[in-house]
Amino acid sequence: MFSKYIVSFLALAAAVGAVPSKRVSCSKGRSASNEKCCVWFDVLDDIQVNLFDGSKCGEEAHESLRLTFHDAIGFSPKLTREGKFGGGGADGSIMAFAQIETNFKASIGMDEIVEEQRPFALKHKVSFGDFIQFAGAVAVSNCAGGPRLQFLAGRSNISRVSPPDLVPLPEDPVDKIFARMGDAGFSPNELVDLLASHTVAAQDQIDPTIHGSPFDSTPSDFDAQFFVETLLKGTLFPGNGSNVGEAESPIPGEFRLQSDDLIARDPRTACEWQAFITNQKLMVERFTKAMAKMSTLGNNVHELVDCSEVIPIPSKATTNVAHFPDGKTIKDIDHVCKATPFPILKTQPGPTSVPVVPDS
Repeated sequence: MFSKYIVSFLALAAAVGAVPSKRVSCSKGRSASNEKCCVWFDVLDDIQVNLFDGSKCGEEAHESLRLTFHDAIGFSPKLTREGKFGGGGADGSIMAFAQIETNFKASIGMDEIVEEQRPFALKHKVSFGDFIQFAGAVAVSNCAGGPRLQFLAGRSNISRVSPPDLVPLPEDPVDKIFARMGDAGFSPNELVDLLASHTVAAQDQIDPTIHGSPFDSTPSDFDAQFFVETLLKGTLFPGNGSNVGEAESPIPGEFRLQSDDLIARDPRTACEWQAFITNQKLMVERFTKAMAKMSTLGNNVHELVDCSEVIPIPSKATTNVAHFPDGKTIKDIDHVCKATPFPILKTQPGPTSVPVVPDS
């Protein structure tokens, strides 16, 4: 008799555990696990059409992803230990105090995307910190092969001006960059993981004569081309000659940051860099993890609501393995990772120059 009651109780418990959690109704027949997520469906609809030009991985998408870093990296436990304000991290201060923070040297030119984004945050009555991270997550989901990033909502709209000089510059020595990122809680390898963002990125300010010149030959694909092309020996400057923060690139039209050039070749990071060349899935996995960490700097994650379900599912990557651009072979590679040999790659015929990312 007793055993029958035990069996019945266990069966009931299993049945209760199998009942799906209650969902709330949102606009256009959609549903969410938390009512606080519903507004983000409306934001999504708006920005996909009116910011990202119909869900494209273009200039606004690139700049929106970049903005997530420039806002969040304003976070320094070292300054806090010294009794100073260490910054609020991913708090939206770059939008709240745009006239100040977008004039910091590393953020010159960010005022354009900040002012493009601001009306959407105000219209939908969401915090600046939330909006910046949401827009970045949506932006990279528009890129083929991109990650589906975590998005946690609920950041306060109260912030203070970030301390200056917390965003690394492309001309900074590698040790200085590693130290700055280490202060914010990131290892050198985690910095490499975050730099996967440069596979869908371009420069505007270092050489304004070639506005929109990308860092690899496939700036609309979240692929591993950036990691192989940055290891190719530089042979030219694509614009008006050498600029501060610029290194020689291997392909006409392609721009190379000095910091990327050096981090790719630093013994402390060379193997992490090389690991992504034949493993785009690993690149996405580690980028996703590093972004989850960065996007919550300065916030208590236990006070935020997981609305990741609103982020679109990206289209699949065209390939998991990078290739040599037309005319390039392993002889053009600077191989620094001593732990493993450089992978065998095919040379893919194609354009011998890289066009700029067009203005929207």
